[in-house]
Amino acid sequence: MVDETDGRRRKGEERRRLLREATMRVIGRGGVAAVTQRAVAAEAGMTPSLVSYHYPTVDGLLSATLAAVNDDWVAALARCAAHDDPLPALAGLVAAGAVDPSRTVDAEYELFLQAGRRPALRGEWVRWTRALDAVLVAVVPDPRRRAAVAAAVDGLFLRCWCDPAPWSAADVEEVLRALVPR
Repeated sequence: MVDETDGRRRKGEERRRLLREATMRVIGRGGVAAVTQRAVAAEAGMTPSLVSYHYPTVDGLLSATLAAVNDDWVAALARCAAHDDPLPALAGLVAAGAVDPSRTVDAEYELFLQAGRRPALRGEWVRWTRALDAVLVAVVPDPRRRAAVAAAVDGLFLRCWCDPAPWSAADVEEVLRALVPR
């Protein structure tokens, strides 16, 4: 006999995933200010009541969406940390991640920036910074200097995304190497 609750649970997870993806598209077109339960419902092809059932507040929807985005980034950082010298992998992540056509970089940045205004999103910012710190600890043992290098990584993501001249992984690594003590 098949457990009906597992089927309902899977269907609910799938709907939540579709709503998070729709949220990213809405943000990509109109920014976080464009996110309403109605807008996300229309984008996902669902009813507004279904959105509010799964995410009773817009902040809850934004938090869940940022957490899902952050899951990918934190996993990628963990892969970088697994290298003896994580800087080449981190540089590749920064250079490629900022221009990856499969990512919604503009919406992702906007969500992360909202963490400064919306306390419900700050936990994801903390999760990102801890994961980045875990990558850098092997090459930058001093916590203050590591914070400076982490801030540079954040800035390099933005630079790679906004600069009309593309940055290569080698370009990013060169900057990081200049900041890392020998």
